[in-house]
Amino acid sequence: MKAASYPCPLPHCGSSTEYALAFDSGRMRRILLIPALLDEGNRMRRFSVEVMRRLDGAGFDCFLPDLPGTNESTVDLASVAPSDWHSATAAAASAFGATHVLAIRGGGLLWPEDLPGWHYGAVKGASLLRTLLRARVIAAREAGREETAEALLAEANERGIELAGYPLSAAMVRELSALAPTPRSNVQVIDQDLLGGSPLWLRAEPDEDAGQADALAAVIAMSLNA
Repeated sequence: MKAASYPCPLPHCGSSTEYALAFDSGRMRRILLIPALLDEGNRMRRFSVEVMRRLDGAGFDCFLPDLPGTNESTVDLASVAPSDWHSATAAAASAFGATHVLAIRGGGLLWPEDLPGWHYGAVKGASLLRTLLRARVIAAREAGREETAEALLAEANERGIELAGYPLSAAMVRELSALAPTPRSNVQVIDQDLLGGSPLWLRAEPDEDAGQADALAAVIAMSLNA
């Protein structure tokens, strides 16, 4: 594994150089991994890297890009919308010469056009927002404040909001609310039942599961070697 980078278009013109993790041996089949989004991305990053390790061992190059405003990016997340992330995944796919995509959870909402691949744990953008809003309501209640998801969402659509430590613009909230996975004939949807165990995105803290990483990598390797 090594550090890599790719040129990424920025909101309101311009560009930045964003970081990526890479297993790159110049092989023919090259998989772009689009990470889960926001808090789920944090919870599942170690799992994502472990899947990449296994795919590398099976003979496939893999790339995990930072999206603008996430991880090592110097871009302010509050200035970013999902359309900017979609542009970033397209730029990363081009820069790394991706032949396939593995999208995890909300990462599948940012699919680069036409590339084949796999979508693990497909989810709608509105569902991601509801989960974050519910967590904020619970935290407020524990702190002695009363908030409702409905009022928070209305505020977020007008002025933006901070959820789980992530400053989200109104544009981010509105666009994410409207996004849903697009059925694609060249994309295999992988449900949690195929991997076994409980979903890592539902766990209280970032975690990993070697068995689930083995299972997901095996599904992809068998598909590529069929």
